[in-house]
Amino acid sequence: MKLDNRGLEPPQPMMRTLATLEDLPEGETLSIINDRRPMFLYEQLDEMGCRHVTSELEDGSFLIEIKK
Repeated sequence: MKLDNRGLEPPQPMMRTLATLEDLPEGETLSIINDRRPMFLYEQLDEMGCRHVTSELEDGSFLIEIKK
């Protein structure tokens, strides 16, 4: 599943991501694209037991792949 959060003001990207993760089946991966590195999201993901990898894209946005 993919979620494009570019152009949204904080905290909307984090709220959208967490809401989408609620419905994501165990073992599935959510790929999100943000304008900035989601520093506050990482703590939430760790508490939820999700694994995550962040990559900076050529346009300066960030791809975060989250495995539930």
